[in-house]
Amino acid sequence: MTLLVSEVNEKLVENFKEVVSWRRHMHQHPELSFKEEKTALYIKEKLISFGLEVKTNIGGHGLIGILKGAHPGKTIGLRADFDGLPIHDEKEVPYKSQNPGVMHACGHDGHTAALLGTAKVLSGYREKLKGNVVFIFQPAEETPPGGAKFMIENGALEGVDYVFGAHLDSQTPVGKVTTGEGYQMAAVDKFSITIQGKGGHGAKPHEAVDSIVIASEIVSSLQKIVSRSVDPLRSAVVTIGVFQAGSAFNVIADKAVLEGTVRTFDASIRKQVEERIRCIVNGITVAFGASAVIDYLNGYPALYNHPEETETVRNLLIDEFSEGNVEEMEPSMGAEDFSYFLLEKPGTYFRVGSRNECETTHYPHHHPKFDIDEQALLNIERSFVKIVSHYLF
Repeated sequence: MTLLVSEVNEKLVENFKEVVSWRRHMHQHPELSFKEEKTALYIKEKLISFGLEVKTNIGGHGLIGILKGAHPGKTIGLRADFDGLPIHDEKEVPYKSQNPGVMHACGHDGHTAALLGTAKVLSGYREKLKGNVVFIFQPAEETPPGGAKFMIENGALEGVDYVFGAHLDSQTPVGKVTTGEGYQMAAVDKFSITIQGKGGHGAKPHEAVDSIVIASEIVSSLQKIVSRSVDPLRSAVVTIGVFQAGSAFNVIADKAVLEGTVRTFDASIRKQVEERIRCIVNGITVAFGASAVIDYLNGYPALYNHPEETETVRNLLIDEFSEGNVEEMEPSMGAEDFSYFLLEKPGTYFRVGSRNECETTHYPHHHPKFDIDEQALLNIERSFVKIVSHYLF
């Protein structure tokens, strides 16, 4: 098996420039979540050219390529996302986004190019495969309710035994990868609160119901949920990101709008925080003689890496990159809808370093100058090949 993996890796190196060209094409032509029609067509044409069975329009613009091995065995799912973000690309590079206000600022173009490269090379080894590989190309990771849930509902994981995903990481040096079992990314919820008071003149507050004062009281009280309602040994975040009210300095605003997010790992804490928000908002507004409408969206669940599969992948990556280049993943309050796949099938999600000494690769994800060391694409491919080889070669 070791000799076969080495042979496959040589093919990956031979095709590296082509994979980079795919990544740069997609970087130049990003599309927002739920609008990735041209990107999906681009992926489809590549998969067909590799001789794979292709299924399209899975839960929207999602698609899968199926590589059937010559021998019976397990089916491995490998996933990449391919939507961009509503951010203007500020890099001065030849592959800069040509769509104003839209860019690949999180590495999804790299994920997709690397998975395409993996599919192309592995398609030449179907006679060696003891099982099948399903290459899952998912749209709309960036925008809840996301694309993963809809792809699963439309059968993307039918027949799949294990599922794996990788994400580029600009905080980790190229050549290193990180893994971690258990909860690694948080559940994400979004809420908006519309407070309806009674407008009036700034000089006569007693004749009005001040929505700004009420909203301020709510903001202050919501910040106490984590410190006074949540077990300090269990994590939660409550953040207010929007506070909109008022139109003039001497007018008491009749309406105020708050928007925020909740991040949790534990499902019971997630439910508890939502209940506390509703209780606090309703209690304060009633006490002040106002009313409130709460719009609460439960977004992606927490991402849970299955321990057995995580340990397997960690050992495989140590064998591939050396023990010193495989580090422990730090859990994040960020969210990722690959979590839906891991609710359905055992597997794991790991990160692949993409920064080098050049400052252009140091920008955080979602930054308008985000970029990567493209050598990281090859490292994603090598990781996927190593995983496939373990289960199917």
